[in-house]
Order: sequence, then C-alpha cells, then structure tokens
Amino acid sequence: MSLSPAFLDELRARTSLSALIGKTTKLQKAGREMRGCCPFHNEKTPSFYVNDDKGFYHCFGCSAHGDAIRWMTDQRGLPFIDAVKELAQAAGLEMPAMDRQAAEKQERAKGLHEAMADAAAWFAEQLNGLAGAEARGVLAKRGVSAETARAFGLGFAPDSRGKLRAALKDYGDPLLIEAGLLIQVEGKEPYDRFRGRLMIPIRDPRGRVIAFGGRVIGEGEPKYLNSPDTPLFDKGRTLYNLDRAAPASRKANRVLVVEGYMDAIALAQAGIGEVVAPLGTALTEAQIERLWRLSDVPILCLDGDAAGQKAALRAAHRALPMLAPGKSLAFATLPEGQDPDDLVRAKGRGALEPLIAAAQPLVERLWQAELAAEPLDTPEQRAGLKRRLTDLAGTITDASVRGEYQADFRRRCDAQFAPPPRRPFVPFEKRPKGTKSWQPILPVSAAAKAVGAAGIDRVLAKAVLAGLIRHPAEIARHVEVLGSLRLADGALGRLFEAAVDLALEDRSSGGGALDSANLITILAKSGFDEVASDLLRADTMPYSFTQRRADPQRACADLDEAIAILVARPEVDALLSDATHAMQIGFTDAAFERQVALVKERQALDQRLANLVQANEDARALDTEKLGPEER
Repeated sequence: MSLSPAFLDELRARTSLSALIGKTTKLQKAGREMRGCCPFHNEKTPSFYVNDDKGFYHCFGCSAHGDAIRWMTDQRGLPFIDAVKELAQAAGLEMPAMDRQAAEKQERAKGLHEAMADAAAWFAEQLNGLAGAEARGVLAKRGVSAETARAFGLGFAPDSRGKLRAALKDYGDPLLIEAGLLIQVEGKEPYDRFRGRLMIPIRDPRGRVIAFGGRVIGEGEPKYLNSPDTPLFDKGRTLYNLDRAAPASRKANRVLVVEGYMDAIALAQAGIGEVVAPLGTALTEAQIERLWRLSDVPILCLDGDAAGQKAALRAAHRALPMLAPGKSLAFATLPEGQDPDDLVRAKGRGALEPLIAAAQPLVERLWQAELAAEPLDTPEQRAGLKRRLTDLAGTITDASVRGEYQADFRRRCDAQFAPPPRRPFVPFEKRPKGTKSWQPILPVSAAAKAVGAAGIDRVLAKAVLAGLIRHPAEIARHVEVLGSLRLADGALGRLFEAAVDLALEDRSSGGGALDSANLITILAKSGFDEVASDLLRADTMPYSFTQRRADPQRACADLDEAIAILVARPEVDALLSDATHAMQIGFTDAAFERQVALVKERQALDQRLANLVQANEDARALDTEKLGPEER
C-alpha cells in the first residue's frame, strides 16, 4: 500500500488534534492553544501545548513533539500503518486501494482476528463455568483477583481434543489451523492445540488477540505452551502486555521487562502497569528495538535464579551491537530464587521499587559477569579478561558508544589491578613502632606544609598551578595545604598566592562565582594575564589536569595526586639529606635502615608521578583513536 503525502496531509487536516489528545489527557484553553500536563513525563505545572491550527503538540518540559500520527505511534504504541488506519476510520477517509495480493492478505487477516477474538471469549466463558473451577483455584492460589483475570481476558481450555473446534466450526478447519488453534496431523482429524490449560491471550499493540499462552493445570509438560507463528503472530517480535504497558510507560517514564506472563499480571495488579514480557525466549533484537520506542533504558527484572540471570546476560550481549547514544538497558537484581510475582505477592510493590531504583547499568552487568567468569590470579588470566572486554566493546556498531565502552573497561581494569594508592609521606620519627618505614600511613603532616621554597619542584609546581587555573574549584578543596606552601619567589610564586587568595575570598563570600574564565579575568586585572595565559597554553605538559580536552573527573583526581606529591617530596628529600649526613658521620644499623626507607619513599613518589604521566598518555592515545584521520 502506498500512502501519498497528499493523503496524509488530508488525514491530518480532518483530525482534531486537541479532541484526539483530549480523550486521554486533560486539556484547558490557553489563548489560541490548549494546555495540559504532559502525558510523556510526570509534571505538576502544565507545559504541554496542543495547537489545532498548526496541527502539532509540543512539551516545553521534555521536548515531546509531533502530529496526530506521531501521537498514535508514540503515545498509543501503534505501528505507523495501524495508526493511519485508525485515524482514517475516525475521519471518514477511505484508505488508498491495495493491490489484489495485499487485499486478499488483509481479508484473510480479518478472519483470523475474528476467530482469535471468539476463541478468547470462549476460553473466558469456560474459566467462569463449572469446568474452570480448578483453573480458578490456581489463580486464587497465585493471588490473581477475579477483576484482574477479567482485565487480562484469562480463560480456560478444557482437557478435550475437540470442544474448541466444535465451538468455532463456522470458521472452518483450515482457518483455525492457520490461526494456530488446531493441530493438523496428516491422515487424522484436526484437534485442539490447547487442552487442560489456563489460557492467557496475547494481544497486538492495538489490543487485538493474536495468540495464546497456555499454562498447564497440575502436572504436565511443557509448563507453558505458546501459539505457533501465524500470519498474525511473530513470537520474536511480540511482547506480552504491550498494549496496556505502552500508555502506562509514557506516564511512568520507564518500562520494565519480566520473564513471564504471570509476573506481568502480578505487577499490574500491584499497580505497576508499565511491564511487558518476552514469550518464553531471551529478548530478541526486534523486541529490544520495540522497547526503545517506549523508554531509552528499559529495566530488566528477570528471576533471581541462575536461569534468570543467564537470560539477562544473553539480553545484554544481544543489545550490545545495537547500542546508540542514550539507548541502553538496565538490570534490577532480584533476591536469589525469587521472581517478581513472588516478591510483590509476599511483600507488595514497595519491595520491588528499591530494586528497580538500584538497577545496574548495562556496562556494570557486563563487567561483573566477565570479572566472575574465570580466575584472575595470573597475568595470562588478567590478559584474558581484558581481551574478552575488548571483544565485547568491539561488537558495538556506533563508534562513539564503542569508544566510551572501551575507555570505561580500560579504567575499570586499571582500578581493579592497580596497586593500592600510596598515602602522603609521614615523617620517619612520627610513625608507630613496628611500622615498616617505607609504608606511609598518615595524612600530610603540618611539617610538610611548612617546607621552604628551596625544596619545591618548580616544574611540577608550574603544572599544578596550570591545573588549578583550569579547575579553580580544586583550589578551595586544597586551600589549607596550598595556602601554607611557599613557592619560590618571582612571578610564578606571586601568581600562585594571588590564586589562593581569590579562592579564599570566594569561599568566605559563599562561593559559586569562581570558574576558570572568571579567575583569569580577575588575575589579568592584577597584572598576571601574561603568566596565566602561558600556563593555560601548557598542553605540552604531560599531565591530564593541564590539558584542555581532558576528562574533568580524571583531571581532578590526577591533580589531587600531583598536589600530594608536590607537598610530600620536599620533606622526603630533606629527611633523606639528613639521613645521608648522619651516615657520613657514623654508620649504624638504625641510620642505614632509615636511609634505605627514605630512598624507597623517594622512589615511590617518583613512580606515582610517572604513573600520572603514563595515564595521561594512555588517555590521549584513546582520544586519538576516536578521531577521524582528518581530525588528527
């Protein structure tokens, strides 16, 4: 079927957008427009406007925007062609003529829809009759109320090979076989597919029954039996309860994915309507794409047993190649051995909400799974972990998301396997007895803060000062240490003192005004513009906190480390000089041990500084990989 722009324009012109939206959203007159609370996100002050003259709606809170067709696809969750058909019927417009093959297909589908609707009604009738007593008992045992059973159209298929066939005989066996309601075995009479089962209708986004799931009553296999794929039903593309969950998800601004029908029904009964379930298999690519039309980050609440967690991991791997900026999955971990149905029946909705709020991002679930997959005791095993993570990230099609995953996995590996960070130096004399002298254990001492200018590493001090000007908020965090640190005389020292004074003034006045540009402007007025500008052009310095394009969080962490080294190193050097002088006067075991310990302290500080340089080189190399050839 071909829908011309002229037909779609006529359809929009004949549709009163405010009347369409007003069916589910309360609107009030606001000048030439209508206004109400946005149905796409929770708000108390109306920011959602509908303009009938221009034929569009717009929310100034969440930026939702569209016309009548977009409303039907986004808010109602209908496929495009179904949205057009429904609007055309309401507007009294005839759909464009279809070719013969398409017309025959639609006519056949119409008969299938009618047969499925009649089957659902018959199953519901059996549930409420004498034959359905045992099935009603199963529902009562699971806490499903009669009202919920009616809302979801639950039914019962008697343990008979021909009762449904007889009830729907007017449709004829071929159509009932095509609908998946009968089974045809060569040389034998067709017979009912579903027998002795609690029947759960599966609906399309428009609410039409397209298939069934049947749960066995009592013992028997399989526990759940689904309709086969038919012209109406594609199991890999269908989500149970989507017709009810789609509008609920717009209001809740989320969508939950559970493992089975009964989980979805139990959560809906508990007041969580924005919930869907795949149909007995792990989430497929088509189902994930459908979920992303409802929410940017669907939350998987699968069973807490091993099978449920494996299904969650399979979904994570399946989603990876499809990830796009803003589109991902999250994972709510349930108590081991429990499913959402068990949880809400035992403890109510309040027991599930904290688990949803603490849902793991996709990257965290992948990291935890790979971390637990194999031992990590040897270099080879750790290299294997890094290779697996690299391979996972490499499956992501979107280049920007792939680069972010590669960087995140690299940071996690660095943090996981890096040696414990050394604390600032503690004078030899102040360490508790029995402590190994080369293991710093206390914060920076007051003595370290009073070290004279002669011991300061001017190259490192220049880099730290450049970092403080790029990240002025860090001055206030370290002001007690920096304020008592004496840099060498000259422009560099005066600039340092001026920056600290400005930070102190900003903090005493309540803070919030001092950013990098503001700091430079104030320093320029004091005659420091040339020195400050030279420092900000210091991209050649080998530290992240001096780089213009560095990750701010990483830069601030590295700046913390550099300041600790800057403060500690002069004292180590001074004490090492004293120890060496003592050795020259007279050798003793104690003096020798002290000298060895201080040498190790000095080497440790040098290694920490080298680590900062290496981390910056790694980060810059990764950034270069992300750039195209023309940007390098």
